[in-house]
Amino acid sequence: MKNFALIGVGGYIAPRHLKAIKDTGNNLIAALDKNDSVGILDSYFPEADFFTEFERFDRHLEKLKRKGTRIDYVTVCSPNYLHDAHIRFGLRIGADVICEKPMVLNPWNVDGLAEIEKETGRKIFTILQLRLHPAIIALKEKIKKAPAGKKFNIDLKYITSRGHWYYVSWKGDIQKSGGIATNIGIHFFDMLLWIFGDVRSNRVDQHSRDTASGRLELEKADVNWLLSIDANSLPEEIRQAGKRTFRSMTIDGEKFEFSEGFTELHTKSYEEILKGNGFPIGETRRSIQLAHEIREKRL
Repeated sequence: MKNFALIGVGGYIAPRHLKAIKDTGNNLIAALDKNDSVGILDSYFPEADFFTEFERFDRHLEKLKRKGTRIDYVTVCSPNYLHDAHIRFGLRIGADVICEKPMVLNPWNVDGLAEIEKETGRKIFTILQLRLHPAIIALKEKIKKAPAGKKFNIDLKYITSRGHWYYVSWKGDIQKSGGIATNIGIHFFDMLLWIFGDVRSNRVDQHSRDTASGRLELEKADVNWLLSIDANSLPEEIRQAGKRTFRSMTIDGEKFEFSEGFTELHTKSYEEILKGNGFPIGETRRSIQLAHEIREKRL
């Protein structure tokens, strides 16, 4: 059994990490969040110590270490702009780190973290759960077997409606979240690069606080993409059905279905990390570079 500490336990994505820690037979020792609405802990680790101040959290982990209780992993689910600092903290207390997307906002931050990995001898892993989705794994194999020189035409749309709260929170601040392309698009960009190869050209047509779109030329595909948190962008039939999320991807005009099968992917990610097969820091660089370039090109 491994001991975990979790930073950002009050966040949206934290319950998936709590479930993954529990499902893999491990233990959460301590958790941190400035928000004290963390009753979710009762469903997974009611005995975990909880802190709202980083300094007390840090002191507690140091005390545990001196008493012989090792923290094997620090899981980072904090706001995007804090990931870099919280990853560094995890490495420096002698733990490996599992970080939610995006690992960092800028490509040079990846290089800095790689240096600290070497200094500390610890490892950083990220959650690239789409790479573990059976339909996406099958698609990668299919594309690999395509004739040399074959170029695919991809149309990707992801609309996930958000209310007014989004713009008031850190997620609405491009300096803190990285903007729409980073905050909700990073997994899709990683998936596209993983399957269809490196970027040859990158055109951004729109990048506002609620919608981003553009065209990518990859080694094996031309991609038109659109990301939005604006409910008005939803297709009429989706709105009429009372749904607030729409995900669509077509390849050469044929619909690619991958809307199911997401619920266990964080647990699967943890299983692979614990077996030594997690995605290392270098695997994140291409998608972070692309999202950064899109952000810099914003109109």
